[in-house]
Amino acid sequence: MSGWVLVTGASGGIGSSICRALAKNGFNLILHYHRSSRQARDLQQEVIAFGVETLLVQADLSDPAGTDKLLSSLFMPIDTVIHNSAGAYYGLLTDMDSETVQKMVQLNLTSPILISKHLLPAMMKRGKGNIIVISSVWGSVGASCEVVYSAVKGGLNTFVKALAKEAAPNRIRVNGIAPGAVETRMMEDFTEEELNSLKEQIPEGRLGRTEEMAEIVMFLLSDRSSYINGHIISATGGWHN
Repeated sequence: MSGWVLVTGASGGIGSSICRALAKNGFNLILHYHRSSRQARDLQQEVIAFGVETLLVQADLSDPAGTDKLLSSLFMPIDTVIHNSAGAYYGLLTDMDSETVQKMVQLNLTSPILISKHLLPAMMKRGKGNIIVISSVWGSVGASCEVVYSAVKGGLNTFVKALAKEAAPNRIRVNGIAPGAVETRMMEDFTEEELNSLKEQIPEGRLGRTEEMAEIVMFLLSDRSSYINGHIISATGGWHN
């Protein structure tokens, strides 16, 4: 395995695990981040130790100007893009202001579409490419108090299925991963009692690990998954299946 991979939201829990797995397998990395500068730079030093090239790019993908900034920073041929940037809002839909709704749609749905649109022509010309979307279980079943997040993740799932049909003739595969509850910084806001209650709802009896999500990414990039296209892999431990 080799080539350049763009990972958005690289500094997060799932994103950083994906980047470590990619670097171990010889992929050069474009590490996108928004606010987590220290984590992003630490991650860059960590993956460089595997002997790969890296490029660090800061951009706010909830702003159209941020998407343009990221795209203008890309000067190398990119074989794979992993859309991992995401942001959630916890609360009633009626309590959300219009600006928050617009930013969530831009970050979680519009920017992945525009980034993919920008990268596709070169992939098509080379006759190869992979687009992987990190979605969510809520994109399939929906969640109260996360209405917009559920909606945009559902839109991403349909984006995967539709784009796969367009891109397949050019040997480009488009797939997604829909994690359930995974051990990331987002879970730190839960009390121990809440976490135990959540684990009781999951048939596996535990939260997912970020490394497990990274392993699914590596499978989707490998020849072992060469006939998988337009698919959303549920990684929930049996929760909400």
